[in-house]
Amino acid sequence: MKRLKSLLAAAACAVLPVLASAQPAFPNHPVTIIVPNAPGGAVDILARLLEKNLHELWKQPVIVTYKPGAGTVVGTDYVAKSAPDGHTIGIVITGHMINPSLRKNMPFDTLKDLSGVGLLATSPIVLTATSKLPANNVKELIALAKKQHLSYASPGSGSSMHLGAEMLKSEAGIDILHSPYKGSGGAYPDVIAGRVDLLVDPLFSSLPYIKAGQLKPIAIMSTKRSPIAPDVPTVAETLPGFDVESVFGAVVPAATPREVVHKISADMAKVLASPEVKERMAQIGLTPVGNTPEQFDAYIRAEIPKWAKVVKASGATAD
Repeated sequence: MKRLKSLLAAAACAVLPVLASAQPAFPNHPVTIIVPNAPGGAVDILARLLEKNLHELWKQPVIVTYKPGAGTVVGTDYVAKSAPDGHTIGIVITGHMINPSLRKNMPFDTLKDLSGVGLLATSPIVLTATSKLPANNVKELIALAKKQHLSYASPGSGSSMHLGAEMLKSEAGIDILHSPYKGSGGAYPDVIAGRVDLLVDPLFSSLPYIKAGQLKPIAIMSTKRSPIAPDVPTVAETLPGFDVESVFGAVVPAATPREVVHKISADMAKVLASPEVKERMAQIGLTPVGNTPEQFDAYIRAEIPKWAKVVKASGATAD
């Protein structure tokens, strides 16, 4: 009996390495990064930086694929329904946290069907005004809005810029008419000409117009001033705690093994920390973050109810 037990133990020890080797290392075939927007812009550039550097790190092809539609829902739904092995990764933006309350009949559950990999980067949003507007800061804007009718432009109904402005209206106790555009391209000439009073858009996009004196900066909407525009105050300096910014993160299907999720997260953080990538991101107005899967999941859970309140208060609907 003792000899039989010894033989069984030896056999088990011999099998363990075989079982371990049967679990393929990640990645073992090409990895796809899903961009839920059309090509172009900061999301695209960030995805391309990940594509190039993760390919070098993983020694496997990394392919960026675009699946735009329904305010990022189409692309993220594709990720949620992909094989949970880490080989399909989705890029998500602020709309990922807004969509659950903005859109009816979501094809996936944001919290149950997806796992956060990490918060990749943030980008400040700025409130600017036509140079003709007789208000130069948030305090003066609030006072002016209580005296006369004002309007603001955003890149679209349901966007983080739209709902950020609605949050400002709610907290300041003012009413400003929303003029949604299909992207911000057409908004700039209208605000510069004074046909619309205000504009909410990423700081990086607005900065050339600010520097040229065509737009007047009112405030950065995140809690900290931006290093690329340090003289522009924040909304929080007038309304403490106010915080709205564009965020860029990564998600995978919820059933993806945790060790794979952590590996992707750690490797993405390595890429974001490289001087070359940090320099390129700074050029497009992005600040790298690279936190843990648990931190990003907690961030998503906290942001969904925050935006739900804004959506309800504003009556916002998806385009």
